[in-house]
Amino acid sequence: MLIIINVYTIFVENTPHMKTKKNILFPKHQKIMEQIGENIKLARKRRKLTMVQVAERAGIDRTTLYQIENGNQKVSIGAYFNVMRVLGLQDDFLKLAGDDDFGRKLQDLELL
Repeated sequence: MLIIINVYTIFVENTPHMKTKKNILFPKHQKIMEQIGENIKLARKRRKLTMVQVAERAGIDRTTLYQIENGNQKVSIGAYFNVMRVLGLQDDFLKLAGDDDFGRKLQDLELL
């Protein structure tokens, strides 16, 4: 008699499940994400592109674009970038954390 054991099943069943850490945004920070989504949506509409067109060109599902346009924090930054690239706004990503006023002030305090 030959018994075949599925090693993957044994490994998965015997591996302790890791708890996933949830990213939680405060309401005022969620509003920022929603504003970003609204800006992306307006940029798409100004270009007279449909959600299907942008999603296909960005290599994402239409529902993912819907989530982006609603400011969903769980969508990867890569997906946001690809949508912005399709809209010709990829250089806006260079503005993220580009002007670090607070960091400069801290650095200047150390120099004094």
